Amino acid sequence: MKNVQPTVRLHLWLESGDDMIVFGAGRVFLLDLIEKHGSLRKAARCLGMSYRAAWGKLQASENALGVKLIETPVNKRDGCKLSEHGRIIRDMFKNWFDAVEQEAVSQAEMIFPWSVSSFEEARNKLCQTSTADQTPGEKSKAPA
Repeated sequence: MKNVQPTVRLHLWLESGDDMIVFGAGRVFLLDLIEKHGSLRKAARCLGMSYRAAWGKLQASENALGVKLIETPVNKRDGCKLSEHGRIIRDMFKNWFDAVEQEAVSQAEMIFPWSVSSFEEARNKLCQTSTADQTPGEKSKAPA
């Protein structure tokens, strides 16, 4: 058998009874970028999606959850920020995802004959390797 080191990859989301996505990793990425940039438009651009698509996804989640995920000041030029509910739900989802991923890695290591990594572990190894291979002053080409 070939010596491989597989990485566990998971796609997790929460959906309503009518198969509508309530919350998932895409919403987490979007909220993280809104927090970073203070702008839904900039967050959407970073994810390669239109403002309208990003806004629609947030609206769908807000309607399904019954809470606001972002706050917009009176002057829309001031951007937006995560609401308290947005931060809490995002963080709860991240914690849930991490717990499920660690359990999946644990189960995979018991079942398969290989050492198995989580996606985060594999990404960190890749980043360390690509950083070590750089010449001084060269910028990292690894994903952030």
